[in-house]
Amino acid sequence: MTTITTRLGTQLTTRIRPTRRAVAPEVRRRHRVQLAWALMVLNVMTFFPGAPHILPIPGSVGKLIAQGALVGALMVALSVNRPVRIRPSVFVFLVMLLAAEALLASIRAEFLFGALFRAGRLCGFAVVLWLLTPWWPRRDLLLLRTHLMVLWAIVGSVVVGLMVAPGLAMTENRLAGILWPIPPTQVGHYTAGAAGLTIVLWMSGHLRRWIALTSVLVCIPVLLLTHTRTALLALVVGVLIAGLSLFTGRSRVRKAFTIGIVVFSVGALTLSTVVTTWLARGQDAQELGALTGRKAVWDAILAQPRSTFETLFGFGLSNKSFNGLPIDSNWLGTYYDVGLVGVAITIMLVLFVLIAAWFRPQGPHRALALFLVAYCVIASFTESGLSEASSYLLDLTLAASLVYNTSTREGPR
Repeated sequence: MTTITTRLGTQLTTRIRPTRRAVAPEVRRRHRVQLAWALMVLNVMTFFPGAPHILPIPGSVGKLIAQGALVGALMVALSVNRPVRIRPSVFVFLVMLLAAEALLASIRAEFLFGALFRAGRLCGFAVVLWLLTPWWPRRDLLLLRTHLMVLWAIVGSVVVGLMVAPGLAMTENRLAGILWPIPPTQVGHYTAGAAGLTIVLWMSGHLRRWIALTSVLVCIPVLLLTHTRTALLALVVGVLIAGLSLFTGRSRVRKAFTIGIVVFSVGALTLSTVVTTWLARGQDAQELGALTGRKAVWDAILAQPRSTFETLFGFGLSNKSFNGLPIDSNWLGTYYDVGLVGVAITIMLVLFVLIAAWFRPQGPHRALALFLVAYCVIASFTESGLSEASSYLLDLTLAASLVYNTSTREGPR
């Protein structure tokens, strides 16, 4: 009997060991994919040397870290995707088409080197996205969960900065990141994205309650401290649309909507003055009507004389400013940089993801994609980024990965 048991144990051990050895490379591949995506996020976190920050990082070093992250992401993606295998993707093809059009426009740019650098960066950005298509999307939502963890890390760094130097972090009464210089609008974007993805994952049953509650209780106050109205509006609209897509299939969604309506009604009756003051942000009616100075910049862009080529293809990729002032509009910024052709390609990017999400069956993939698309569309009116390598383009890429063809959604094993 002892001999039989020993033999059986030996056979089981022999069978289990190869399985463990086979799992280890897959875990390492997953980690490298996560590292590549984290480096992509770091690449779009522009280093602003003039912004207040407490770490002694010289401006040139900070920019080198951010821009070098794209090269690192490319190397990591090539190391994990060997031999190189890509999956057909209309979305990435459109990004590559946009990058090619940006290169064409940038050849005639006034600041040639900067425009060509930005266009080349967009090309490299698209190449990394294509190398990661074998992992679009897995059942474990690998890319999305990685993105959410990176967002949590960014929000955590902002909170640490607020605790260490609250006066510096709350410059001009708006919360900014001071470990790594992050403007309040970007902090608002990251916190709204983290809160929205957390809520939708919880409504879909893919995140535990205590994790979701902790994330929301940290992210929402941070978002409010940034005084970023666009991010708050985009968050509310995105979660509402995602929740409606899950409404008939999830009881927790129906309960959450009921609680939300009650809280909103009570808040509207008791905190209306506080909400109005927060939304006004110390601005008078004239400033609000001029969209905090944006309208003057937008009118100047539309009134600028341009040739037929410049109307169609723009002036080349810029730093999204006009006469030294921020454009703060994805659509006018895209029109200025890459013309009507670039605007048309950007619209196709958004419509492709939106239509693909609409025809997906009800579930977490569809809800998450709808949240991301809705967020990007709302934010695009006062923020720029869908036509360049940016956090908004990464968000739209995540949405595209979630609505990828279900018959090929599993990544390599």
